[in-house]
Amino acid sequence: MSESVFTDVPLLGFGQVRHTRLKPAHNAFVYPTYFLMLPLRAMRLHGSGPLAHNRRALLSFFDHDHGDGRDSALAWIDELLRREGIEDALGEVWLHTYPRVLGYTFKPVSFWYCHTTSGKLRAIVVEVNNTFGERHCYLLNNPRYGQELTADKVFHVSPFCTLEGGYRFRFMRTTHAGTNKTVARIDYDDAVGPLLETSVSGTLEPVTADALRRALWRYPAMTFGVMARIHWQAFKLWRKRVPFITKPKPPEIFVTR
Repeated sequence: MSESVFTDVPLLGFGQVRHTRLKPAHNAFVYPTYFLMLPLRAMRLHGSGPLAHNRRALLSFFDHDHGDGRDSALAWIDELLRREGIEDALGEVWLHTYPRVLGYTFKPVSFWYCHTTSGKLRAIVVEVNNTFGERHCYLLNNPRYGQELTADKVFHVSPFCTLEGGYRFRFMRTTHAGTNKTVARIDYDDAVGPLLETSVSGTLEPVTADALRRALWRYPAMTFGVMARIHWQAFKLWRKRVPFITKPKPPEIFVTR
C-alpha cells in the first residue's frame, strides 16, 4: 500500500521476532522486540528528534553501523543503487534496523525501503550481517508490498545451514484506524524444500521521549539479548544433533540481485 499512510518522522516499532526450523529437527521461538524505522532523507533535513543520532546515548542510531561504515548511511545506499543501475530511487529511504542500546548493537538483518519521488517503492535492500563480522546485501528490484520476492542464497549466516537454495521474501505495511504495522518475512528453502520460516513484525509509532523510555524499560539489554539468543538457539540445535557446516569464504560480489 502507499507509503503516504506513514509520517516523515522517525518511528519505533514494538513487536515480535518469529523463527521456525522445520528440519532435520524442529526448533521454534518467538521473542518480543523493538526496532527503528527511519526516514533518512527527512532526517537529513529535519533531524532525528529525541533519537540520538551519531552520538552516545542509552539508545541511539549511528550511520557507520551500516554499509561500508561511512558517516552517511543515506549516501552509501544512494551510491549502491546507482552502481546497480537504479537511478530513480530519489524519494524517501526508510531504514528498518536495530538501534544501539547502551552503546552496543548487532544487526542480523536490516531492510532499506527505497522509493521514487512519487512515493512508489522502487527497491528493497536486505542488509545481512553474520556473527563472523561479515556483511552482504540482497537487492530486490521493483518490489511490491505483499508480493513474494526471491533471491539465491550466497552468504553464510548460520553454521547449521548450507548455501544451497534460496530465500523467499515478503514485505507488508498496513494501516487501520490510525495504527500502522509492518511485517518483513524471510523464508529459506534448501535444495530439497522449506527449511526456515522467519519474520519480524511490529506496530509503528513516532519516536518520542516516552516511547524511548518504554523501549529501554521493557527491554533494557535488547541488543545484547539478540546475540545471546543467537548463541542459545545454536546450542539447542547442536544438542539436537543438527549437522554443523564449516564457514565458507564470503562471496566476492557484495550485492546479490
